[in-house]
Amino acid sequence: MIPLANLLDVSVTELLMCERLPNNDILNPDKVEDIVKTAINYADEAPERAYHVKSNWIIIYGISLLICGISTFLNYTMEKPCMDSLITFVLMCAVCGAYFCCFVRTKLSRLYDENSVNVFYDGPIRMHVPGITFNNHNWPHIVQVLRLSFCLNMILIPLLNLMASSIAVVAWKNIGKYVFLVIILCSILLPIYVVGKKYE
Repeated sequence: MIPLANLLDVSVTELLMCERLPNNDILNPDKVEDIVKTAINYADEAPERAYHVKSNWIIIYGISLLICGISTFLNYTMEKPCMDSLITFVLMCAVCGAYFCCFVRTKLSRLYDENSVNVFYDGPIRMHVPGITFNNHNWPHIVQVLRLSFCLNMILIPLLNLMASSIAVVAWKNIGKYVFLVIILCSILLPIYVVGKKYE
């Protein structure tokens, strides 16, 4: 924290408070103690992960992944159109689904409850949703709808490609990738906004 404070040309206290203090400002002991307690509490918060909690979502994810793998393989062996788009979207759903079903934080840090934050960071996972404030009221609901969305997409998108390309080959070859894009965007963004606002 000290190197960051030096880099930003602020004191460690100003960094912890997230505000610049006037030069002649004297902090009273109670305020200093609150700042130190807050810093210690944030540092002590160990995130609870999905695999720590007894849940059926890991099994549901595994079954979804198996069905997805079989149906994607069928698409490949039958030389169905839109394979590049299909594999891209399926891989995205598989990776994000693995995170939300198996590794996601089940509870956010107090920082999210005490401040208005619309960005979620967890290692390589980044989620920025303008207009939605993440907190511990809406986070469990957001996690649930994203789990459902990713698992359903893994199952349904390869099956949709199999059926649609059998019914209308030429039309599906032209519009299939756009249909996939609309499905992915609507099935991920809309539920986040609906439950995020409802339970905010």
